Amino acid sequence: MRPGRQLAVLAGIFVVLYLLVFFAGGAKGSVMDRLEPRLGLDLVGGTRLTLEAKNSVDGRAPTAENLEEARQIIENRVNAFGVAEAEVVTEGNRNIVISLPGENRDLTDVGTPAELRFRKVLKAADGSGAAAAPAPVPTPSGSASPNPSGSASPSGSASPSTSASPKVTASSSGGQGGMAPTPSTSATPTPSASASPSASPSASASEAPVPASVEEQRKAVEQKVGAAAWAAANGLQGPADLSTDPSLADKLKPFSTLSPQEIAVLPAQTQFNVPTISCEQLDKRPPGSITDPKQQAVACEGGAAKYLLDQAKVLGTDVEDASAVMDQTNAWVVSLNFTGGGQDKWTGLTREAFNNDGNACDASALGQDGKCRVAVVLDNEIVSSPEIQGVLTGDSQITGSFTQQDASTLAGQLRYGALPATFEQQEQQNVSATLGASHLRAGLLAAGIGMLLVIIYAFFYYRLLGSVIFLSLLLSALLVFGALIVLGRTIGFTVTLAGIAGFIVSLGVAADSFVIYFERLKDEIREGRSPRSAVPRAWARARRTIISANAISILAAVVLYIVSVGTVKGFAFALGLATVLDLVVVFLFRHPIMTMFARTQAFLSPRVSGLGRVLRTAETEGNTTRPSRVKEA
Repeated sequence: MRPGRQLAVLAGIFVVLYLLVFFAGGAKGSVMDRLEPRLGLDLVGGTRLTLEAKNSVDGRAPTAENLEEARQIIENRVNAFGVAEAEVVTEGNRNIVISLPGENRDLTDVGTPAELRFRKVLKAADGSGAAAAPAPVPTPSGSASPNPSGSASPSGSASPSTSASPKVTASSSGGQGGMAPTPSTSATPTPSASASPSASPSASASEAPVPASVEEQRKAVEQKVGAAAWAAANGLQGPADLSTDPSLADKLKPFSTLSPQEIAVLPAQTQFNVPTISCEQLDKRPPGSITDPKQQAVACEGGAAKYLLDQAKVLGTDVEDASAVMDQTNAWVVSLNFTGGGQDKWTGLTREAFNNDGNACDASALGQDGKCRVAVVLDNEIVSSPEIQGVLTGDSQITGSFTQQDASTLAGQLRYGALPATFEQQEQQNVSATLGASHLRAGLLAAGIGMLLVIIYAFFYYRLLGSVIFLSLLLSALLVFGALIVLGRTIGFTVTLAGIAGFIVSLGVAADSFVIYFERLKDEIREGRSPRSAVPRAWARARRTIISANAISILAAVVLYIVSVGTVKGFAFALGLATVLDLVVVFLFRHPIMTMFARTQAFLSPRVSGLGRVLRTAETEGNTTRPSRVKEA
């Protein structure tokens, strides 16, 4: 063989690899910056959040397709923060793990369903939980009254600049009139006409069939509050006036002890009509409690006003794009652009609300100009509920006291769509940079100790052959290091503490291949062959065993990578990568360098070569049986 060719190929691999390290794949900065691999959260610090997916109806795990879709949406939301190197992976059949190395950040909002609904406000009631009368309607206090436009051309904003509560306004792209904000304070209660059955809207009063699991939960709630309280709640035709019937307050009091999860399974009419059900309970309902756009819903605004909401006529899927921008007053707003069909729905909803078709909105729900309001509902909460002052034919904005981060987060949620499953936060862990650096030092120290022990043993037992082991491990380490940098830039692979463990384990795999080769070499010399002739013959016999042993390690790493989750994947990937690169070094360096060593005088010395006793034994036996041995060879 010509060992120079294999060594030249190996040198070419190194040249190409490190050209990629220094000049390709987004390499920038100083030399040291370009030699930095992408480190995981446990090595540089950061934030890790675990979200558990739950079906809002029966609690079953979502399908694999839904979980992957949710992972992509969450990944887009995280990337919308403008951060780099975020990692979003699925874990098992219901968990999504978000890792953000390098900085601590609150990631709770990225797991919200972000189901956007536009619903008319049909009725309003006091949501304090101890109401003595039907809902006072908030009236403006200390703020300028909005001025509706009387012309066909839209005004730039239909809301007063002094309002601090979020609202929706018509953009300058088109529209007639505007949308007035919901006043945020209450001065005098407005009489409610919702106590009479006739005031109840009939368009969406019917309920869809209730799933069996929800029906069972309702029965459990009925048993908890008692038959008297349940019958009293079902007999209400509107928000109860406890001041006229003090005994009713005692009957309905058990509803104030229900948990938010138990409140969520009650019918919308019950949630609204029972005054002892407070906004505090409603606001804490599990994510996804308001999911069916064809059914009425109850939600709160400002923590005190409880609204009965109509069917959702415009959905988040009707929004084509959402972006965080600054308006003319340098305030952050969320601009909404509707799709073609979505714009028609939006125009139809504003027309219906402006005209109060069928008197669906009762007196408690009307704004100060006597027009219906449209609530912008995100998941279980009302973002704003502006009064409709005209038919809007253009895009809109959600405005309010938003910071840039708040506006960007909301825009990202709306832009990338609602999650196909609901998630509950299981754990959010903040890892400090100091702790990450400590983990990194510990991992590198462990790797260094492992390599040092292998090298010490190799030189002690194999002497000159130990230099082959040392050089092979050094070249493997350089190949692995360069590959980590390139893979980090191209596919986003991050080095974690588990990955370092995989590299340490690979040292043992590499050492095994040395033992196989060198022991086979000794066997060949014992059989009477010279060291020079024993090298190629030992390689031919050991090669198949080395390949088989490394193939098993690679196969184990692949299987572990496929079936594992989280950091275990990093361990499997690191183990497989190091094993493959070790095979490259075995074929392109170890065997060629051994062929070159076999031609040196030092290799024939028992004291220097490390073959010691084997060479002496072969020499002794050769003095007595050399003719037959030579003839045999």
